[in-house]
Amino acid sequence: MNLPVTHAVISLLGEVSLLLWGVRMVHSGVVRAFGGGVRHWLARTLRRRVSAMLGGMAVTLLLQSSTATALMATSFVADGVIGLVPAMAVVLGANVGTALVACLLSFDISWLYPMLLFAGLVLFRRSTRTRIRNLGRVSMGLGLMLLALHLLVETLTPGLATPAAREFLATVTQEPLMALLLAALLTWAMHSSIAAVLLVAPLAQADLVGIVPALAMVLGANLGSALNPLLDRVAQAPSALRLPVGNLANRLAGCVLVVPLLPVVASHLGAVPGGPGAQVVAFHLAFNVSLAALFILPLPWVARLLERALPERPDPEDPASPRYLDPASARTPAVALANAARETLRMADIVEAMLEGARELLRRDDPRLAMQLRRLDDGLDRLHGELQRFLGTFASAPMNEAERARLRWILATAVNLEHAGDIIDKGLLGLAGKRIRRRLRFTSRELADTDRMHEHLLAQLRLAVAVFMAQDLEAARRLVEEKERFRELERSAAEAQFIRLVEGRRGPETGGLLLDVVRDLKRVEAHLAAIAHPLLEQSNLLRPSRLMSRC
Repeated sequence: MNLPVTHAVISLLGEVSLLLWGVRMVHSGVVRAFGGGVRHWLARTLRRRVSAMLGGMAVTLLLQSSTATALMATSFVADGVIGLVPAMAVVLGANVGTALVACLLSFDISWLYPMLLFAGLVLFRRSTRTRIRNLGRVSMGLGLMLLALHLLVETLTPGLATPAAREFLATVTQEPLMALLLAALLTWAMHSSIAAVLLVAPLAQADLVGIVPALAMVLGANLGSALNPLLDRVAQAPSALRLPVGNLANRLAGCVLVVPLLPVVASHLGAVPGGPGAQVVAFHLAFNVSLAALFILPLPWVARLLERALPERPDPEDPASPRYLDPASARTPAVALANAARETLRMADIVEAMLEGARELLRRDDPRLAMQLRRLDDGLDRLHGELQRFLGTFASAPMNEAERARLRWILATAVNLEHAGDIIDKGLLGLAGKRIRRRLRFTSRELADTDRMHEHLLAQLRLAVAVFMAQDLEAARRLVEEKERFRELERSAAEAQFIRLVEGRRGPETGGLLLDVVRDLKRVEAHLAAIAHPLLEQSNLLRPSRLMSRC
């Protein structure tokens, strides 16, 4: 390989890397600025197929990545928030969103990327607000994407205009199927159908590739972009493959239908103004819109087919995978309740791991641990949902009063554990993340206060488990009485922090952060103590109110 070719290959590698890094910056910036909001908005949108498709399209326009949207939809399916049908509708909308992004980027907007880069740098460097800084990250990511696409075209166009390159392109694109496979491999390597389509468009515009082979390459770009999510999950459980397999099947079916009709399609695209390049981009959009319209109605049938072909296979190593909820045991309430109680203990184990991890995050900066703990909360939510569904299957079955009381206690305990996990996730982990982002540090005295509270909570959790399993009335009394001991720890920590704030030994930001931690630990303690309430109520040992009566 001579030097100019070597230089071109190195340049292409760098430009593709720059493009992918820009996509990552846009995605991470949007997720950090609006992550929870985007996620909750998408969850509310995923009620009907059409609204789910529109939601997927809108989120893809924000994230600049249909793969990111598909992964978000996959997480919703894994958490049990939505079913496979609306998730597949989201992916159809994401594909349309990607085509719209390609249309926007196909215009000559080379003047725009310097402005985006400059604006992003100013926002990121000058602003003190986290959301504004993340919007600056988004702006810089968009600028890097446009710059990378501009450099890709500049690198490829001269080299592809040489006689040797023309001959090579003419050979490999002589057959539409060969052109399709070449583009699919290229898109898989680049991890971006947007980049692939925007490379094919100038080739067609410069008459280096005929219009029919160019359209076949667009089909290949759509097919290749569906390979990446599938290959990323190929080692996971079969149920995790349903969404990427469905997406690949939809695109493959579209390619099979359209390839024989490419000459006819090309003749009709001649009416599109702007030449072959504009026709390529228009075809990309029309193909994805047609696929969405074609498959939106039969999605339930496709989903049932995928569920049969890729059945659920419980992973015993997954903490969120139920181990004891055997449907056959539902015929015998005593056995089913025992199995449900064992599953509830696994929820308690997850809460214990989250409490210990949250304590660590108050001491050290470890974003990876924070992500692991958030995944544990997702698993806790899934386990709680599975437990509720299992108990609901035999809630109307004949049971004696003791079994019904046990059923209510299991449900109440699971709810309290799930709420405690939510407080740790949305409260303590959020505060730990704030501490890490703002580079705040707690003193040894402050950490000692929180350590005592964490140790008390862990002891309370273990006592709550003992009360739940052994139904020990004396242990239940002690569990509730220990709330007063925790109130003393809470008052001591809060008063000491107020004194530090008044005396100026602590800044308001760090001081307020610690008080928020104390508040959330108190909320967790209330849910743990509530696990003993059903047993105490049965024995008439729990007052209906702490208020003193007026006499």
